[in-house]
Amino acid sequence: MASAYSQLTHRQVWLQQSDPEIRIHYVEAKPTSAQKGTILLIHGFPESSYQFRHVMGPLSSAGYRAISPDYRGAGYSSRPVTGYTKKVLANDLHDLMTRHLEITEPIHVVGHDIGGMIAHAYANLFPDDVASLIWGECPLPGSTIYDEWKHTPALWHFDFHSVSDLPELLVSGHEKQYLKHFYDRLGQNPAAFTEADLDFYATLYSAPGAMRAGFNVYRTFEEDKVDNRRWLEEKGKVKVRAMILGGEFSLDALKSESMAKEVNEQVVAAEVDGAGHWIAEENPEDFVKKVLGFIEG
Repeated sequence: MASAYSQLTHRQVWLQQSDPEIRIHYVEAKPTSAQKGTILLIHGFPESSYQFRHVMGPLSSAGYRAISPDYRGAGYSSRPVTGYTKKVLANDLHDLMTRHLEITEPIHVVGHDIGGMIAHAYANLFPDDVASLIWGECPLPGSTIYDEWKHTPALWHFDFHSVSDLPELLVSGHEKQYLKHFYDRLGQNPAAFTEADLDFYATLYSAPGAMRAGFNVYRTFEEDKVDNRRWLEEKGKVKVRAMILGGEFSLDALKSESMAKEVNEQVVAAEVDGAGHWIAEENPEDFVKKVLGFIEG
């Protein structure tokens, strides 16, 4: 495991002790000077809180308490069979932040990939607890780009992951090769993922139930679509100040801003220089620059 990740503070909490057990692992970096605020970093698939290993230190050095959980089913967190709508995952993280970590002030929510979908749900469900919202690198279920792209070759895995049982059977024993396909195909900087990084992610996703949980996150997209459209109809666009953040060379770079404007009332767009999909790993310095620039702007 890379030293940047192992040097972070690791903790876990039980949101629910049984029927089923909901245990959330998270990592944290606290500022050494006066705290300016709290940043919640939500990872995507096929990753974990390890995704933010290069940026949590710099964010804390800038004066922020940086917290990154492994959402339900991912990383070191427990892997219940159900509960993978983004509404449920957002509720888990809000419970972590407010009830367990006792954070009372509005926080800055940053979500990437699946984490972007969770961040959108978090801002819809708990707008008074969100100071700013940064999300991206995901076709949000219910958006125009989602409906246009969900069955295209670019997003072939959306359909594959939605099939019951077969993905688990076919990927079992080949987790490292399967995950590496996404890191290679969607990134611009292959050096962002070392062999040690690949082994770490492969170990996490080779654990019993880990790939099932990862696929279940996709199997709930149509439920998420219903939730997102209902929130838009009932509440209107998210009013929290928002930024859509993606890679300069990402597959969805050209359409992400228009997608964000469908659901966010106040939104700006930014790109991480030279990055593909894996923005916090391919160019962590510019990721931190863009996040802090928006939060403090």
